[in-house]
Amino acid sequence: MKILHTADWHLGQLFHEYDRTYEHQQFLNWLVKTLHEEQVDVLLISGDVFDLSNPSASCIKMFYSFLNKAIKVNSNLQIIITAGNHDSASRLESPKPLLESTNIHIIGLVEKDKKGNIDCEKLIVPLKDKDENVQVWCMAVPFLRMGDYPVIEDCNNPYAEGVAKLYEQVYQCAFDKTQDGQSIICMGHLHTQQAEKTGMDDFERLIMGGIECISATAFHEDIKYVALGHIHKAQRIGGKEHIRYCGSPIPMSFSELNYKHQVVVFELVRGKLSNLDIIEVPVTVPLLRVPSRHSKFSEVLTALEQLPPKNGHPHLMPYVQVCVLLDSPEPALRFKIQSVLNGKNARLAKIDARYPETVSSENNGLVMANDKLQELQPSDVFSKIYQSRYNNPVPGEIQILFNQVAAEISQMESE
Repeated sequence: MKILHTADWHLGQLFHEYDRTYEHQQFLNWLVKTLHEEQVDVLLISGDVFDLSNPSASCIKMFYSFLNKAIKVNSNLQIIITAGNHDSASRLESPKPLLESTNIHIIGLVEKDKKGNIDCEKLIVPLKDKDENVQVWCMAVPFLRMGDYPVIEDCNNPYAEGVAKLYEQVYQCAFDKTQDGQSIICMGHLHTQQAEKTGMDDFERLIMGGIECISATAFHEDIKYVALGHIHKAQRIGGKEHIRYCGSPIPMSFSELNYKHQVVVFELVRGKLSNLDIIEVPVTVPLLRVPSRHSKFSEVLTALEQLPPKNGHPHLMPYVQVCVLLDSPEPALRFKIQSVLNGKNARLAKIDARYPETVSSENNGLVMANDKLQELQPSDVFSKIYQSRYNNPVPGEIQILFNQVAAEISQMESE
């Protein structure tokens, strides 16, 4: 069986307020073509299909149109989709009754029986060959929220140990089903220990203050492949070839400027993993950093002026991060940069403005006593904050304006 692993599509995501529908559609078109050309038997989508728990109608239509096209070009294709932390588990699962007669399986919820025991059977999907013989059992585990995993008494990390216990239970249930020649694979949407993050991953909400990282040992050593989602950078985990994040298919932040996005393909032959390979996903819209390092404002404007003029499809215009080094606040910074970019083949996405590092002094890092704080006037606080942020004294004209505002506020309070 040939299997393709992808995750973290985030359909509906905005990139610095720019709509990405065109990019997502191009990826899905490419994926349909790849599934056909590679003659893939199973498609695994390990969570975060959508960027929002309540996706727009156009995003939902894009997703189900993809599923329709994928099945049409490869009638024997089996698809397993699990919910990620960005997905609404129940909303993602809602079309399950309609899909029961197809080879499309969606698992969003962790169901339990009347006694509160996890129904592991609902988290296991049989994968069949063209002769309808089961070759592989897939542990399709979605993103686990509090209450989804077993409660472990008197343990150091209830989340990590509870999640590990759930995977142990699901594996045992799958193992009990296996017969000679059959194998087990696994899906998960979680944060593993030692996973290398990208810039966008830092915005993911932590569950329990950063202690939610799961060890690679949570996945039984006899599982042939672990298809992970949640971290946007493709990588192996624990030095093991068969435990992988495939990463997001399109750039999620400027930290991925020189990063090659990918999907993972592999084969299971007679119960053994073989021919594991990656297929690079073409980038539809490039990312640019201008200049390549932070420079003075005049140099930045010169570099922007050298960008080529608009040409071709507007949706293909690169996203630009402008890197500028300032000595002090620059009035109308974004307007000035955008004025230069008008007519250029670029879209201003982000301005990364930096200032000279604050020179340390003997007073830095000291906590001011309460009596000293009481002595400070608003202008003193303003001066200290300005100095710490820009490493320069407050310019005279700005100080005058601040004093005017402070005087007006003082007068209002007295009235």
